[in-house]
Amino acid sequence: MNAAKIREKVAFSILGLITLFVVAPILLVILYILKNGISTISWEFVTQAPRNGMKEGGIFPAIVGTIVLIIGAMLFSLPVGVLAAIHLVEYARDNFFTRLIKLSVVNLSGIPSIVYGLFGFTLFVVFLKLGTSILAGSLTLAIMSLPVIITATKEALESVPASFREISLSLGATRWQTVRYCVLPYALPGILTGTVLILSRAAGETAPILFTVAAFYLPRLPRTVFDQVMALPYHLYVISTQVPNMPLKLSFATAFVLIALVFLMNLVSIILRAHFRKKKLW
Repeated sequence: MNAAKIREKVAFSILGLITLFVVAPILLVILYILKNGISTISWEFVTQAPRNGMKEGGIFPAIVGTIVLIIGAMLFSLPVGVLAAIHLVEYARDNFFTRLIKLSVVNLSGIPSIVYGLFGFTLFVVFLKLGTSILAGSLTLAIMSLPVIITATKEALESVPASFREISLSLGATRWQTVRYCVLPYALPGILTGTVLILSRAAGETAPILFTVAAFYLPRLPRTVFDQVMALPYHLYVISTQVPNMPLKLSFATAFVLIALVFLMNLVSIILRAHFRKKKLW
């Protein structure tokens, strides 16, 4: 065995150990949560409303509230984020102003979620008088998600070879036809990945919904977009810190359901990404 192969095996071994050190703690946390909450997880737990001050019953309203907020955030942020990225990559000229916008988008993705929560409360709840509602919470989560969606979409569009655009334009297609039929289909896997990642983060956020939509105890389903809702991350915070004599197993069971919901979202993303990648011709 020559020296190059030895160095390669050593490098792969080091990378494998690093991966193990990163993944192992996450798996241990999930197993610990599952071990302490598995006795509480049942069909009734995920389909019933809480009772007796949240010490009995289930978490169904919190699950529905979380899903509604994620869908609302996606409806508001995905079209705006994708269209903004398309304009920056395909239409806007490369000058000081566009470079400043791109830098601002990257910086906005690093702002703490509590700042978005305060901004959403000030703008949507107080100034626009939407009240603490699904609409205000969804808009706040959408604003928080926009920078990541724009960045992911921009990188996905830039990964498509420039020759695709050149050939399409040379055949007489318009700029929008080129983007629609020759660029977007190949960028779609990257767009989906970035969107689901940020929406998974939004599903687990407490600070933005704390000020705009989350209810302490509301054992019923919402009727309109102007209603408050329970949400899994805030519900987990409440039963873990605000309710005295709360059985600890309920907190672990709720945490596991939240993790399972995020995992399911990522699984759907992986399946869709694999489906669209099969259609790539390059």
